[in-house]
Amino acid sequence: ARPIKEQDGPVSSDRILIARIGAPHGVRGEVRVKPYGDDPLSFTDYGPLETLDGKRRFEVISARVQKSVVVTRFKGVDDRNAAEALNGLDLYVEREALPELDDEDEFYHTDLLGLEAAAPSGERLGEIVALPDFGAGTLVEIRPGAGPTFYVAFTRECVPKIDLENGRVVVILPEETESPKEGEAEAAGDQAEGGAEGSERA
Repeated sequence: ARPIKEQDGPVSSDRILIARIGAPHGVRGEVRVKPYGDDPLSFTDYGPLETLDGKRRFEVISARVQKSVVVTRFKGVDDRNAAEALNGLDLYVEREALPELDDEDEFYHTDLLGLEAAAPSGERLGEIVALPDFGAGTLVEIRPGAGPTFYVAFTRECVPKIDLENGRVVVILPEETESPKEGEAEAAGDQAEGGAEGSERA
């Protein structure tokens, strides 16, 4: 499980966003959880999950995969009203609880957000604001100083150099940067904001 940023809050270097609670499932307190990471059940492996501020903790009692979500029951959440109150809540784990990344081409999304994107010539292209996946692989969403954001594929060809130490990423733009198809941009909101995913460059 390798997460990204909170929907309307700051990115935390100490906590990694690992899942987001969605709508209730049934009337017994279960909720639909959107996990972030390669293994949909990985968020159940790290003990109690916390909100970004650490003030609320959630213990997983049961979890089962159902399509693109994980139907989950948390301790103390026993009816639909209690489950409804959790809708939209982001759940985090301490960074130290997650395994070290042992592949040089694998990164936590949270470490890439906010980095400067620059062309090979050194020209500044903008800032990385999200790493959505619309189903065909991870993209890098870049916000220039003016104008709409644009996307490039998160591959070695398009992103040949990632310098975390200096906060810079080299990006090679295709001849024409394509925008997501209609409807995908809205999907990016959930996927890009959500998450502490990790991606490996193809």
